[in-house]
Amino acid sequence: MYTQGKVFKYNDNVDTDVIIPARYLNTPDKEELSKHCMEDIDKDFVKEVSKGDVIVAGWNFGCGSSREHAPLVIKTCGVGCVIAKSFARIFYRNAINIGLPILECEKACDEINANDKLNVDFDTGIIKNLTTQKEYKALPFPDFIQNIIKSGGLLAALKKEDNNE
Repeated sequence: MYTQGKVFKYNDNVDTDVIIPARYLNTPDKEELSKHCMEDIDKDFVKEVSKGDVIVAGWNFGCGSSREHAPLVIKTCGVGCVIAKSFARIFYRNAINIGLPILECEKACDEINANDKLNVDFDTGIIKNLTTQKEYKALPFPDFIQNIIKSGGLLAALKKEDNNE
């Protein structure tokens, strides 16, 4: 499984209130929520993001509250992957639970620039910067977690498993 797209680059400590501001959490509609993704730090994000694009960030991406809305709106916007130096623990788990591919790779985050074009292979952890031709290696998830992400999230993976038994 892989994604290919343009980079949106952010710094350290992008918190869940920036990813989806709390003032919009009065609706359960993920499509409506996704219209406000990243608007407090990048007002043009939702206008410019395309299916497969990649968010690249620094340390502690997704810190703050434990809301599952944050990875959900990123995924709903069409982002194919988030690459960060590190993720807040609850965001990390929520991303897996809803099937949002994430990778940690400090060197890639240091060297990749906004608007670069990337090809990211989740199975191998290979991040290829098509703009600079540099390649980076992140540690891929083990097969059981890759299965959760490929299935579209934990609940979908469990339903799929139940149907196969």
